[in-house]
Amino acid sequence: MYTDFTQMPVWTKAMDIAVEVFFISDSLPRKEDYALTSQIRRSAESISANISEGFGRAGSRDKTMFYKYSRGSANETKNHLIYGNLVKYFETEKSQPIIVKIESLIHELNKIIKTLEAR
Repeated sequence: MYTDFTQMPVWTKAMDIAVEVFFISDSLPRKEDYALTSQIRRSAESISANISEGFGRAGSRDKTMFYKYSRGSANETKNHLIYGNLVKYFETEKSQPIIVKIESLIHELNKIIKTLEAR
């Protein structure tokens, strides 16, 4: 059993995604500072933040709710990366590996949610 959220592999993966998104979004045009840059960074950071908040909750129902929020933020981040590809802000070679990590993270969150809901 984990004694701190930082021991959770799913949190570590989420934090890695947030860091990668930070760096890939660093190349966005200045005109995107208060739009896509801000949105993608906030959604990516929200993934790990919600995992940590869920970890700190006592009941399975509360934990599940925050893991679902995390899953939502992961999907939002994936959406922003896809959009960035379509408008040619991101190179596919750089964004696709992040998308793959997000999809894997969503799969792991789904397993955690399923386990908690079975309780």
